Amino acid sequence: MLEETYYHRLNPAQGFAFQRVYTDDRRIDQSMAVEDHDVVMVPEGYHPVCVPYGYDSYYLNVMAGPRREWCFRNDPVHEWLIAQP
Repeated sequence: MLEETYYHRLNPAQGFAFQRVYTDDRRIDQSMAVEDHDVVMVPEGYHPVCVPYGYDSYYLNVMAGPRREWCFRNDPVHEWLIAQP
């Protein structure tokens, strides 16, 4: 049980990225455009980031919770994106 924040940096600074925060049951389903120095709260669920061609994106991911235990899981619907050929 961890909460996360994403602190976004973009190069060049006038760039932007998109981040979606959502859960399997869609209790949370938010998509947002983020700019340089924006912070996104991720209380739970999936949280992919994509960046338009020509911009570089960096985000600092900070997690907080009662235990140091990270249970990483990809959305099964999109697992094919990282599957080996």
